Amino acid sequence: MDRKEFRDLATPAEAQETIASLSLEGGIDRVPLAEARGRVLVSRIDADLDVPGFDRASLDGYALRARDTFGADEAEPARLELVGEVHAGEEPDIDVGEGEAVEISTGAVMPPGADAMVPVERTDRAEPDSTDGASSAERRSTDGHAAEPRDDGTDVLVRTSVAPGDNVMFAGADVAAGERALGPGTRITPRDIGLLSALGIEEVPVRARPRVGIVSTGDELVRPGEDLDADSGEIYDVNSYTIAAGIEDAGGEAVLYPHAGDDTAELERVLREAADECDLVLSSGSTSASAVDVVYRVIEAQGELLLHGVSIKPGKPMLVGRLADSAYVGLPGYPVSAMMIFRTFVAPAIREAAGVPEPDTATVSGSMAVAERYTEGRHRLMPVGLLTDGDGETLVYPVDKGSGATTSLAEADGLVEIDPDTDYLEAGTDVTVSLFSPEVRPPTLFGVGEDDPAFGRLLDRLENPRHLSVGTRPAARRLRDGVPDVAVLAGPTDRDLDAEALGAWTREWGLIVRPGNPDDVEGLADLVDRDLRFVNRTSDSGLRTSLEATLEAFATDRGRDRREVVEAIDGFDLGLRAHESPARRVIAGEADVALGLRETADRLDLGFVRLGDQDVRALANPDRLEKPGVRELREALESNPALLADDAYR
Repeated sequence: MDRKEFRDLATPAEAQETIASLSLEGGIDRVPLAEARGRVLVSRIDADLDVPGFDRASLDGYALRARDTFGADEAEPARLELVGEVHAGEEPDIDVGEGEAVEISTGAVMPPGADAMVPVERTDRAEPDSTDGASSAERRSTDGHAAEPRDDGTDVLVRTSVAPGDNVMFAGADVAAGERALGPGTRITPRDIGLLSALGIEEVPVRARPRVGIVSTGDELVRPGEDLDADSGEIYDVNSYTIAAGIEDAGGEAVLYPHAGDDTAELERVLREAADECDLVLSSGSTSASAVDVVYRVIEAQGELLLHGVSIKPGKPMLVGRLADSAYVGLPGYPVSAMMIFRTFVAPAIREAAGVPEPDTATVSGSMAVAERYTEGRHRLMPVGLLTDGDGETLVYPVDKGSGATTSLAEADGLVEIDPDTDYLEAGTDVTVSLFSPEVRPPTLFGVGEDDPAFGRLLDRLENPRHLSVGTRPAARRLRDGVPDVAVLAGPTDRDLDAEALGAWTREWGLIVRPGNPDDVEGLADLVDRDLRFVNRTSDSGLRTSLEATLEAFATDRGRDRREVVEAIDGFDLGLRAHESPARRVIAGEADVALGLRETADRLDLGFVRLGDQDVRALANPDRLEKPGVRELREALESNPALLADDAYR
């Protein structure tokens, strides 16, 4: 297969126009009212009945004739004979005549003859006035016949006057029959559902949610929950699930299809199946100009390829086209690239088709905490994080581990767009951040440094911290640059730092081996003198620094050159980033010995050969000491020493 080269890249505007030209509308659905929230009406709904359908009391109290209360006040109340009661949900069986009142509940039907009601708070009960005569000694029922007199003979004293209609909601006062209730394009809210319920509407016509098929390609992908063969280069499928969540947020219906691999015939079959069943097909991966990538060839053969490649970073290898009667967009395989392209280009098109309004655009202004250089000449979508300095001002820092990293977006708060002509942003440059959601807030504490399990337990006690495990050396560098609030450093450091010590603890470090130490590893001499496979930490790690210092002393004791000693260790240059990763290589049988902590060995039921104790320090930026998050961390360090012990995880 010939290699496909990128040539004429579309601009971001051209890519948006191309996607907008595709039809994603899915037709009309009739959905039950219980499923209508958030859906968009396609036609007008008129009221077929009055709401309420009867005159009803607005309060608990007494239904009466307004004229009987004229002139009544606290000093001279109107005395009315209580002749009955009406509760909500029942039909009145009594008329209200002159000088009479009926006890009534909120929402109950007003009885015939009553034209107002008075709240119970403005009344009192009283014994009948014997001098009052018998003008209302008998009640009148709704059929005009005399009703039985009341046994209790209670009167009501009304201490206020009311006018006709007071405290009464008349039929149709909420919605009158024939009125326009809701119009087309209305996105149905809980209060709209209440209105539709009041009108007795059981189901409503709404825009069908665009069905969006997701096809992840690549022989290396495995669904979460299935067994993973890392030796074969397999990785869990990240894109299918993150993109599906984005589709649902945008108002679409996500449909996941089986992995297609990189076989052309199978990929064509899955894509055509998705095109037959969906309004839009998204594929992830297999869009770069590589000899093993075949998606663009399938689209060219079975549909129409409208666009291949966009001048944007990340996300250059994007495809747009048609496949049968469906729209098609090919997303890059790397998770960050895929999600950035989806968020920028695809999600707006899904929202438009679903009738869902664009979300409130939340932006924050801040200044770059560090300088950022960029020389590729493409429009850039730069993931960034937020923090506040000691004065509460917003600082912005890049979060970029590469397009293949899955945590870049998880650790970012938003995006900064950089135009192709900008190749350098100085520290202090004002930028505008488009937040991933309006609810995003800067962390109360921003820390960098060691991936230390004891410090991780401490962070669990804080309100909203963020800690980036970058290692000791990068953390010291960032602290010198004034970016983080706190740096967690382990082992010896190159130079002193202008920082405030918040707390310190020790951790036991050494060599992690198989359970029971079947290779009888006793120390560094075994790594140097024997044929043992070793897994190290990265050069940024404080453990690596302590190991190198110990090896320096070991070489001196033997009268050998340090480089010679290091070269004798099989795997010394293989460094893994996280504190558990080397130990897991031992579990997998891929190494005999790993650099690590006693706590890690104990937690994973592995053997441990002690090499020493390592000091760990939490250092604060001197300009952030009064920041609430820093004060909270200091207090936690002082009040929770047990959390920092090696055996605290037990």
